Amino acid sequence: MLSIWNLFYNFATYQIGNKKINMEITEIKQQLTLASVLQHYGLKPDKNGRLHCPFHDDKTPSLQVYPQTHTVYCFSSNCKTHGKSLDVIDFIMYKENMNKHQALKRASTLIKSEESVKACSTENKPGQENEPERILFLTKLFSSFKISLERSKPALDYIRIRNLDYKQIEIGYNGGSFHHGEKKEETLITQCLKYGLLLDKNLIGHKGEKIYSVFGKNCIVFPLKNKDNQIVSLYFRSTINDKDQRHFYLKNRQGLYPAYPDKTTKTLILTESVIDTATLMQTVIATKNEEAISTLACYGTNGLMEEHLQAIKSLPELFEIIFAFDMDEAGKESTSKYARQLHEFNSQLRISTLELPCKDVNETLQAHEPEIFAHLLENRKEIPFLFSTEKQSIEIKKEEPNQQINELSNTPLNATDPYNLYYSGEAADYYVKGGIRCSLDCLKVSLQIIDRASRMDIRTKADLYEHRQVNTIIKTACEQLNIDKELLHKDLSHLTQELETYRSETLKARSQQSQKKMVTVPANIMNQCLDFLKSDNLLQNLNELLGKSGIVGEDTNRLFLFLIACSYKMPDTLHALIQGSSGSGKTRLLKIICEVMPIEDVIKFTRVTDNSFYNYREDYLVNKLLGFEDIDGLKEEAMYAVRELISNEILVSSTTTKTEEGKLVAIERTVRGPVASISCTTRGEIYEDNMSRVFLIAVDESPAQTKRIIHYQQQTACGQIEHRQEKETRQFIQNCVRLLQSCEVINPYAGQIHLPEQAHKIRRLNDLYLSFVKQITLLHQYQREKDAQGRLISIKEDLRIANDIMFDSIILKIDELDGGLRQFFERLKKHVQSSGGKDQWFILRDIRQGLHLSKTQLHRYINELLELEYLQQKGYANRGFQYQITYWDNIEALRSQIKQQLDNQIKEIK
Repeated sequence: MLSIWNLFYNFATYQIGNKKINMEITEIKQQLTLASVLQHYGLKPDKNGRLHCPFHDDKTPSLQVYPQTHTVYCFSSNCKTHGKSLDVIDFIMYKENMNKHQALKRASTLIKSEESVKACSTENKPGQENEPERILFLTKLFSSFKISLERSKPALDYIRIRNLDYKQIEIGYNGGSFHHGEKKEETLITQCLKYGLLLDKNLIGHKGEKIYSVFGKNCIVFPLKNKDNQIVSLYFRSTINDKDQRHFYLKNRQGLYPAYPDKTTKTLILTESVIDTATLMQTVIATKNEEAISTLACYGTNGLMEEHLQAIKSLPELFEIIFAFDMDEAGKESTSKYARQLHEFNSQLRISTLELPCKDVNETLQAHEPEIFAHLLENRKEIPFLFSTEKQSIEIKKEEPNQQINELSNTPLNATDPYNLYYSGEAADYYVKGGIRCSLDCLKVSLQIIDRASRMDIRTKADLYEHRQVNTIIKTACEQLNIDKELLHKDLSHLTQELETYRSETLKARSQQSQKKMVTVPANIMNQCLDFLKSDNLLQNLNELLGKSGIVGEDTNRLFLFLIACSYKMPDTLHALIQGSSGSGKTRLLKIICEVMPIEDVIKFTRVTDNSFYNYREDYLVNKLLGFEDIDGLKEEAMYAVRELISNEILVSSTTTKTEEGKLVAIERTVRGPVASISCTTRGEIYEDNMSRVFLIAVDESPAQTKRIIHYQQQTACGQIEHRQEKETRQFIQNCVRLLQSCEVINPYAGQIHLPEQAHKIRRLNDLYLSFVKQITLLHQYQREKDAQGRLISIKEDLRIANDIMFDSIILKIDELDGGLRQFFERLKKHVQSSGGKDQWFILRDIRQGLHLSKTQLHRYINELLELEYLQQKGYANRGFQYQITYWDNIEALRSQIKQQLDNQIKEIK
C-alpha cells in the first residue's frame, strides 16, 4: 500500500477556473517548460546557454541549460547539486530550499499562472487585447528588479534606512540597466517603450546607437496587482530625491497595492502611500492575520481611486476602516473627506484613525519599536459624523425655512473633531479643515463653505482678521454658490467670534493640562517621606531602596548616579557619562535611575537630530533631567548643543524667518537650562570635550556582577521577584525627591581638600567635586543646619561621603585607560600571570576563550592597548600575531595611595 507521502509524490493538484485536474509528475514536466521556470525566477542564459548557478556562490557561469530535455547541470564541484541533472521540479526544490512535495505544489501553481493568462487571452475583452502580454511582461520585469535590489548596495541602504525588509515584502530596484548588455533585444525594447519603461527622446549615442531615457531610474519598485493577484502596473519611489518629484507610476495606472483585500477582511487599514502600507505589512499584518486585518495603499492624499472603492465595496464582512494618513494638514483633510465618502457608502461602518506620533507610518517605525503599532491600534480614535444632523437640517429647511434660519443662527461651533470644526450659519454650512492655530495675532483657516440646497461648495484659505481676504471670500461664494451677501458676511462674523472663543478655551485647557504636571505628594505619604529623609544613615537606607527598585549590584555607582540625577532641580546641576561594553547593563542602569526621579521632570532620548535642541521652547528644559540612552548616536551639532547646555546652561542661536511683508529677517532663539544629564556610551575615549565636564562612571563588568545579574534573572523567571514591589519602591523614592527644595549651600571646608594633581583637567574636576559635596548636603537638607541667611551648611561628614562615592570617578580622571578598558587590562594581567608569567607571549584565541569575550570586543581592547604602548605585537598577518604585556602598571597601589591621601585630609580638617 502506498503511503500518503508517495501519493503526494505521484500526483499534484492544480486548478484552472473552477476545474480541478489531477496530474501525474510526467504530465507536470510536459506542461511546465524550463524556460518558464527560469523566467519566473528572473534568470536568463547567455548565448552559450549558461547561467551563474543560483545554488552556490558562482563567479563564472557554471550552470549549463539544456532546453531540449528541460534540464540543467552545474559543473562546479562546490555546488550542492554537482553530479545531478535537475529537471524543472528539482530546480524549484533546490531554488526555494523545499522538499519535493512542496516543489510539486509550486510547479502546479506556475502551470496555473500560465493557464490563467492563456485563458485570459482567449476572452478578447474589448480594450484589453494586450492585457495578458502586459501581465507577462511586467511579471518578468519585476522579477529582474527583485534580483537587482539584492545586488545594489545603495538600494539596500535606502530600504534599511526606511526599515523595510525585502525578505518579508516584495520590493525591487530599477537601476536603469535592465535593457543593457545581453538583456538588450528588440522585443524587450519594443515592450518597454509600449508600456512606458523606456522613453524615446530622440537621443543618439557617440557610436550612433539609439539611447532611451529610463522611466523610474534609481527607484525602488513595488508591484500593483489586479483581482487575480497578477502584476498589472508598477509604482516607483526615488531613492535619491526627497525634495522634488519622488513618486512615479506607469502610464495607464491600474491595480492595487499590496493586492485586493481578502474577502474575509473585517478590518481594513488605509494608508496615504505604498511605503506606509509596506511598513504595516511587516508589523501589523504579519502578526495579526488571525484577526482578518488587511491594508491598502492610496496613491497620495487624493489617491482613493474608483478601483479602491470597488475593492472595498466587495468585502462582505468588512466592519471597520482605519485611516493611517500623514499627520500633516493635507493628510488630515483627506482623512476627513474620504471618511465621509465611505460613511455615505455604508453608514454601518466603523471609521477610525491612527494618531501617529510622527509625520507618517514609516517615520513612526524609524523612530520607535514595531510594537508601537499595536499600541496605536488599541488606542485608535473613532471619527464622529454629522451626516444625520445635516440631512435633517436640510429637510427641515424645506418644510419650515424661517424657523430653520432662526434655529441655525444660534447654533454654536461643533468641535467634536478638532481637525474638522463645523459651524452651521444662516446662509450655509462651514467646515474649518485642520483646526486652527493658537496664535493670537491671526486667525488663519482652511475653510469649506457648503450651500445647503445644492450641496455645492468652495474651498479657500484665508486669515479672518484680514479684511480684504474676507471680502474676497464673500465675493467668490456669492458668485459661485448664489448666497445672500449680507447673510454670508454675518455668518463669517459669527464664525470668527466662535473660533476666538474656541481658541481661548483650547489655550486655557492646555494651560490647565500643563499645571497638572505639577505633582503634589499626598499628606500621608509626605509624612513617610519626611521621616525617611530625616532618618539616620540616610544614604545607606537609600542605597538599599535603590537595590529593591531593580538595580542589581552596582552599590556605589547607583548611589552616585542617584545623587547626580537629583541635582536637576538644584542651582548647581551635575552630569554623568556611563561607560561600558555592549550588553554590560549601562542602559538598564540609566533607565531605573530615570524611573526613580519624578516622571514629570525627566526627558529620555533615544535619538536626537542635529538642531532639535535649538527649537525647544525657551523654558522647556529648565530644571529637567536629560537621559541619553546611547550618546554614540549623536552627531557633532547635537553634541555641541549638549556641551553648551552643560557648561553655559543656555543655547542662543540666530535663525531666519519671514515677516508679514515677506521679507527675510534674522531672529534670535534662546533655550535655557540648567539641566542635569546622564549619558551612556561604549566608547568614552572619543568624547574628550565632554569627559572633563562630567563624572565618569564605569559599569561593573566583573564575573561576580555577572553572577548577581543571572541570579536576579532566574529569580524573576521563577516569580520570586515582585515587580509590583519594585514599582512601589520607585514611586516612594520619586516622592522623596519631590520634597527636596532648591537651596543655597556653603562649604566651610572647601579649601582644606586638595585633589590629586595628576588628575585630568584638575580645574574642572575640583569644581565638580565641590558641587557634588553641595549635592550631598542638599540631600540631607532636613538634617543640616542653616546660617543666618538661610543657607545650608556642609559638615565634615559630607566631604567624607563625597570622597567615598566619587573615588572611582577620580581614579578614572587620573587613569589614561577608560573604565571598561581598565577592567579588561586588570583581568588580562591576572590571566597572563597565572598561565605563564609576566614575560609570556600570548595569542588572542587563548585570551578570548579564557576571558569569554567576543572577537570584536577583544580586538578593540587590544588595539587600544597597543596604541597606548601597554602591549607589543610580533608576527605576520598571514601566520598570526603574538602579544606581550610591556607595561605592568600598579593601579591598586595608585588607588591606595590616593585613598590614603584623601582620608588624611579629612582627618586633618578642623
